[in-house]
Amino acid sequence: MKIRFSLLSLLFLISFCSKSQNAVPKKKYKINKTNSEWKNQLTAIQYYVLREAGTEVAFSSSYDKNYTKGVYVCAACKTELYSSKDKFDSGSGWPSFDRAIKNNVALDIDYDIGYARTELKCNTCGGHLGHSFNDGPKKTTGKRHCINGVALKFIPSKK
Repeated sequence: MKIRFSLLSLLFLISFCSKSQNAVPKKKYKINKTNSEWKNQLTAIQYYVLREAGTEVAFSSSYDKNYTKGVYVCAACKTELYSSKDKFDSGSGWPSFDRAIKNNVALDIDYDIGYARTELKCNTCGGHLGHSFNDGPKKTTGKRHCINGVALKFIPSKK
């Protein structure tokens, strides 16, 4: 009897926690390409991060310590995502911002590591950028947009 109850409990938990329970309709983005088209346009690591929601190695991006004035755009579609004025050093090893350029970054929820996290995506092409956390600068938004550097391209301000 105990084994039967344990198995039923386990099955209930598995079905309760499955992604299908959390499924929401896929958002349509302005730019839609096939996987083959994305693979031809992006480097292997960019494809892994932007299209497969991967993560680059911490401290591997030169953008982590870039403090030049300018704008960070999506590496896939060139949409302006973040201003350098909103960038800060979080010590995490990834470029961090306390806010995005309004309406250009979409928020989504992912359960990829077993619990809910706020995923950040390009609002134009749906490319995975990183995640948002509530441990950013308290004097501004309190948010930390932890972004994969390979998901970005930097455009310096014209002097």
